[in-house]
Amino acid sequence: LVSLVSVVMLRALLPVALLAASASAFSFGLNPGAIAPSAFRGSAICQPTDAAPRARHAGGMQMGVKELRDRVTSVKNTRKITMAMKLVSAAKVRRAQDAVLKTRPFSDTLQKVLGGLLARLKKDNYDSPLMNERPVNKVLLVVMSGDRGLCGGYNAYAIKKAEKRIKELNEQNIPLDMVTIGRKCSVYFGKRQNVVTKHMIGNAPTAEQATGIADSLLATYLAGDADRVELIYTKFTSLVSSEPQIRTMLPLSPTGIESENDEIFLMTSKSGQFAVEKSSTGKVEPEEFPKDMIFEQDPEQILSAILPLYFNGQLLRQMQESVASELAARMTAMQAASDNAKDLVTRLSRDMNRMRQAAITAEIAEICAGSLS
Repeated sequence: LVSLVSVVMLRALLPVALLAASASAFSFGLNPGAIAPSAFRGSAICQPTDAAPRARHAGGMQMGVKELRDRVTSVKNTRKITMAMKLVSAAKVRRAQDAVLKTRPFSDTLQKVLGGLLARLKKDNYDSPLMNERPVNKVLLVVMSGDRGLCGGYNAYAIKKAEKRIKELNEQNIPLDMVTIGRKCSVYFGKRQNVVTKHMIGNAPTAEQATGIADSLLATYLAGDADRVELIYTKFTSLVSSEPQIRTMLPLSPTGIESENDEIFLMTSKSGQFAVEKSSTGKVEPEEFPKDMIFEQDPEQILSAILPLYFNGQLLRQMQESVASELAARMTAMQAASDNAKDLVTRLSRDMNRMRQAAITAEIAEICAGSLS
């Protein structure tokens, strides 16, 4: 009686099993010889056929359930790392913003005094070695990049901009020396160009670091070893956009000093998403000194002492802007990597579930076929 009931139940389940097997046969071929008894514990049951389009993205090789499960776990762990790197970069961007805001009052005051002195000395035909134009016989090119990778095309774009400028100078038969700030450009140009000095930029440039670099640049320019100092840095535009720029640092231009604008980028979080708010103070108006004001020192001496300070401040500002661009690029790259990892986990999980369902269907079909034979 028990065997009769078993046969009846198996005959009732047979159409259902055959229907499920036919529904999954479009993506997996059933190979009875490849069926393993440990199917429900995750080992390989059947291998996908050559015409299975959904298994091709998994690396071009046929994987079993266990291999797919291991790969899903690996991709999930990688996504955790990329998300952590994104949050770390966001915290560093906030610290860089705080450093910029702390130096802003000093920069504004210095720029006001400098603009007022320039306006006062315009009638006296003031001559300064830092502001005099001279024939360009040699250029000192300063290139800024990051110390590390995993930041998208940030370093590549800066290096490409530098190579373009080097090509233009070579076409004009103007020799050049290089000063690199950042490990990536130092390694790249170390064996290709005449690199005078190499510096690391770090994640938080300090005033002492910028002063040391600025003093060496000023000494080179004042000694006549270079007739122009050009800086290639990356201008921070937004979290998803930054643009390499070329700026002539020396000789200083009086009109450029007077029309200098100040833009501050503040990173905020709204609804769980990072965003950037830009604020601009416009042109800093020069200080108006009374006509009867008596200076204890000659205004020319005061201006000669302020110009190096202004140059140091500008170099520090460009370094901070380059670091902010690098951190923003790393945030974007890690966000893109996290999104890709999430999509890959979804596809691999779908394939793993299809393979498990096909394995279960094959087991039921084999049991039914064996009972009826």
